[in-house]
Amino acid sequence: MESTTNKQSIKGTRALITGASSGLGYAMAKALAHAGASVLLTARTADAVEKAAVQLQKSGCDAYGMILDVRSEESIEQVVAWVNKKWGHLDVLVNNAGIGMRTVNPSFLTDPKPFYTVSADKFRDLIDTNLTGYFLAAKAFAPMFIQAGKGKIVNISMNHETMKRKGFIPYGPSRAGAESLSYIMAEDLKEHKITVNMLLPGGATETGMIPEELKESFREKGFLLNPDVMADAIVYLASEESDGVTGERIVAKDFIQRQLNSKL
Repeated sequence: MESTTNKQSIKGTRALITGASSGLGYAMAKALAHAGASVLLTARTADAVEKAAVQLQKSGCDAYGMILDVRSEESIEQVVAWVNKKWGHLDVLVNNAGIGMRTVNPSFLTDPKPFYTVSADKFRDLIDTNLTGYFLAAKAFAPMFIQAGKGKIVNISMNHETMKRKGFIPYGPSRAGAESLSYIMAEDLKEHKITVNMLLPGGATETGMIPEELKESFREKGFLLNPDVMADAIVYLASEESDGVTGERIVAKDFIQRQLNSKL
């Protein structure tokens, strides 16, 4: 899916996407790169993120891959140093890195477990990645944005139903917390002309967070969205068209429909 947003509006934009070796992260990196941005794909696994970056390079995109563990301040600082040395500044930070309920309960969709059966270690690990990771990455790059007097942060979220669903501890709280974090970050950074928005697909997406044995059934029922559903919305949020838009919660599926309706 190719973004319909004006490509020239993000030409020269420099964007970093966490958790970008596959799924939503790769789909957003691809959309931004194809729209003219320079992109830094980051993930915890070196081989996977390098392969993803090479795929974009082969299509003529200005793309790079780098290891990043969003739970580690040292790892984040290494990426900040790379951005400073290579680019000198960053325009867009996309906080996407996360782990799903499969890491807590592999059968979470067919056999949800109550919160009191979740181990403290698994709870902490998921929260550290999905919530604290967003905080640490944004905290590390905020001074760069403030110095430049501009910048855009996009925090990836999920449907509100996910935050209330039976058996979704700690994934639900991690995404609810990320939304509260986003609203407060938007207020804290407003005076510096830095925008913070949330973006979510608008439904279950065909990513590694869905158990393989259920994907075919979900496809047949039309339950799964293609990760490329994120393309138009992420390019918009990275572009000048979204200047001044902050503290918003944007549903990618609905964003596409609004675009189509506006052209009728």
